[in-house]
Amino acid sequence: MVSVLNVQQAPPGWRRHPSVVLAVILTAQLMVVLDATIVNVALPHIQRSLHFSNSSLSWVLNAYVLTFGGLLLLGARSGDLLGRRRTFIAGIALFSLSSLAGGFATSGAVLLAARALQGVGGALAAPAALALLTTFFPEGAARVKAIGLFTTVSAAGGALGLVAGGLLTEWASWRWVMFVNVPIGLAVLLVGRAVLIETPRRHGRFDMAGAITSTAGMTAVVFGLVEAGSRGWAAPVTFGSLMAGAALLHLFVRIEKTDPEPILPLRIMADRTRASANVARGLGYAGMYGMIFFLTQFLQDIQRHSSLITGIGFLPTPTSVFLASQLTSRVLVNRLPAKVLMIMGTACSALGLLLATQLHANTPYPQVLVSLILIGTGMGISFVSLTTAGLAGVAPSDAGAASGLINVMQQVGAALGLAVLVTVFDTVTPSARSGGLSAAAHAGATARTALVHGIDVTMAAGAGFALVALAIVALLVRTPAPAQVIEAADMELEAAAA
Repeated sequence: MVSVLNVQQAPPGWRRHPSVVLAVILTAQLMVVLDATIVNVALPHIQRSLHFSNSSLSWVLNAYVLTFGGLLLLGARSGDLLGRRRTFIAGIALFSLSSLAGGFATSGAVLLAARALQGVGGALAAPAALALLTTFFPEGAARVKAIGLFTTVSAAGGALGLVAGGLLTEWASWRWVMFVNVPIGLAVLLVGRAVLIETPRRHGRFDMAGAITSTAGMTAVVFGLVEAGSRGWAAPVTFGSLMAGAALLHLFVRIEKTDPEPILPLRIMADRTRASANVARGLGYAGMYGMIFFLTQFLQDIQRHSSLITGIGFLPTPTSVFLASQLTSRVLVNRLPAKVLMIMGTACSALGLLLATQLHANTPYPQVLVSLILIGTGMGISFVSLTTAGLAGVAPSDAGAASGLINVMQQVGAALGLAVLVTVFDTVTPSARSGGLSAAAHAGATARTALVHGIDVTMAAGAGFALVALAIVALLVRTPAPAQVIEAADMELEAAAA
């Protein structure tokens, strides 16, 4: 591997040790990806320790997802304007400090604040990490190998997070799913400051108003949806949050129409196929994210499995996503139309969620396993073709924003979907509202039966997301040409770096 930077700029020994830079970037990516799943297995323990209700527990996930997804485009812009090394270092430092604070949290409010700050740090670090990778490694074999490792780490991080979360929670404490980021982040900071070189700063401005109104608007909507399940739709806090969210999102649209450098050019969503593909992607994540949230608690609180066994039990999902996406990108895209792949994948995910509606207290794991594999396989198959449709026909000047929008839709879809499913669960099982699912599960056989019924109904709602996505794909998405699949995949990587 050879650096794209000249010798005068390079630190001593850089040409001899390019793998050190790659190790820093991959470790940072692993930390950010790991955090998306490592907390899931610890949720029942967090709930009991900090006395979360079932609806408020969802914010342990959503506080991170909303800030990460809402500020992702702003984070990429920060790297352009402030320098990617500076942005990367700042993001890792914030992520590490907020992880430390979250590990010491003595109340739910402190933990949620730490999770939100983790999302901000991740939104700064993640785009800069891939951008630095493509800056240091020029086009050709060096970059292909580096991006291949980056992709592998991204895929493996989710699986590793499930196992690590189970190990740390069972052998130490749930607090270590937060503390574990501190030594990793410290190592990245120390080595990164020594080996990374700042990229040129570009001239431009931040669309701070757009970033704030979009993130605050989505947070208010999610808060209103979650409160609807516990307080009712007519409650002032529910109605007020939903109205405030709608007003902020309306203001965001107006800002993006008039801002000379918008964080999200609205023309990207003007194309029917691109808009439909992004919405379908968000709906797919809504169902899968909700499934993980409730199934984690089902396996531990209802079936009394340990945290480690639960984490291992979820491994088939990220494994299926990775294997199915590899098969699709290498084989199926050359043999089947992209729209057929979208329909196949979305239908497969819907089938897995429908199967999850048949849970009972003594459901054998093989039945759960089939559901996990179907959902993971469906997501893996549909990812490649939905990405193609989401980037098809995008002008080069909008490539970065279009690629970022794909990632944003995943996070927003996950947050909104989980909020809706928590509301459904709280409506069906009012006994779990105050003490949470964990406390209600210990109230007796009758309570456990009611909880499992609530989970089944909630999974049916999750399957409804997948079925709506299936209808959108079938009716509104045009079929991209096979050659566009490879072109769009290359474009997505380049755009993410830009």
